[in-house]
Amino acid sequence: MGVAVQMAVREVMDIRQASEYLGISGDTLYRYASEGFIPAFKLGNRWRFKKSLLDAWMDEKSGVKPATPVAVMPRQKKPVARAR
Repeated sequence: MGVAVQMAVREVMDIRQASEYLGISGDTLYRYASEGFIPAFKLGNRWRFKKSLLDAWMDEKSGVKPATPVAVMPRQKKPVARAR
C-alpha cells in the first residue's frame, strides 16, 4: 500500500511548478503565456503564475460558474396594529 504524497502548491509558481500543476509541458505553458492565452505575468524576465488566477481560468474554460455570494435581505417586520 503506497502513501500518497501531496505536492505543495505555492500561490505564485514558476514555469516548472505551474506546468506540473496544470499537467502540461513547460514548452506549451511558455507558449500559452507568451500568447496571452493563460493568465501570467513577468517578474524580471521570468514568467510567474498565480494559482488563484489559474484556478479561475480553468473554471472559466471548463464552464464552471463561480460561486457568487447570495445577498440575504433581513425580513421586514409587519406594522403592528395600535392598541385602542
